[in-house]
Amino acid sequence: MQYMLLIVEPQGQRRTRTPEEGRAVYGQMLAYTESLKARGVLLESNSLREKSARLKVRDGRRSVTDGPFAEAKELVGGFFLLDCPSREQALGYAAECPAAAWAAIEVREVGPCYE
Repeated sequence: MQYMLLIVEPQGQRRTRTPEEGRAVYGQMLAYTESLKARGVLLESNSLREKSARLKVRDGRRSVTDGPFAEAKELVGGFFLLDCPSREQALGYAAECPAAAWAAIEVREVGPCYE
């Protein structure tokens, strides 16, 4: 089964880090990524920038709003897509993620939208 680990962090948190702290965090996340690769469970991963856009199409009209959005207190800062046999194993991998020290890790099973 596939599971998505979403790194849900407080909006603006990255800007509070010094460059040295940012590089240290990045190094921890790279090491975690490599450990998932070595265990053969990582399908994809990446970090997401804070700047975003929200698209809505209603009655054929497109509306785009640039973010980050003031009403949002948290944002998805990155993700890991894993292939592992159980939710419990996915939760175990999430618990190992260095980001769990400063963010929430949301674990979601991947599946069709009609289920």
